[in-house]
Amino acid sequence: MTIDIKGAKLDYLSLATASNDFLEEVLRAGTVPDGDKLAGWEFRGFNTLDLTGMIGIRKFKKGFYKDGELVRGYNVKIKQKGGLLDEWEDIVKNGESVKHGFYNVEPVSDSNKDNLYPNSLLLNYGSSDRNPMADPSKFLRDYLVQVDPENDDLYLGKAFVALGPKRVFVSYFVIERSNPSTL
Repeated sequence: MTIDIKGAKLDYLSLATASNDFLEEVLRAGTVPDGDKLAGWEFRGFNTLDLTGMIGIRKFKKGFYKDGELVRGYNVKIKQKGGLLDEWEDIVKNGESVKHGFYNVEPVSDSNKDNLYPNSLLLNYGSSDRNPMADPSKFLRDYLVQVDPENDDLYLGKAFVALGPKRVFVSYFVIERSNPSTL
């Protein structure tokens, strides 16, 4: 099922090609995802900022898994070929997809510095001990909302870089359920 905001159909393709103003509206109208429904899955993803295509991170996957009671996640490197309607193909090394950019999935709290979207989950790369000390992904903070409360397959996110007390907007991203997680 899809929902409408100002008469627009909200699906993967329409969100991936929408304006930032429209995506901000959708993000603010979204609901907090259930981390347990994310866990165990990888989601194909698309960064909306054109520059991400030039630096080789436009297409990606986000994976989620349970670690005891906690939900954690990772990114999967994807071959940057084709467009939105083409297959997502993992980059494979030693027979396994290349995982990087690990994060902890946290509820957004008023007492936390990263509390811009209380209706979201925070994907906090800085709190994961799986990232190497010099890994620049440690500065990423992503907010993630469920676009439609009746659709557990489609999510919208907004990525920021944490520079000391400042948060610098990077890109919106759309993710859609793709395949079971390999962690």
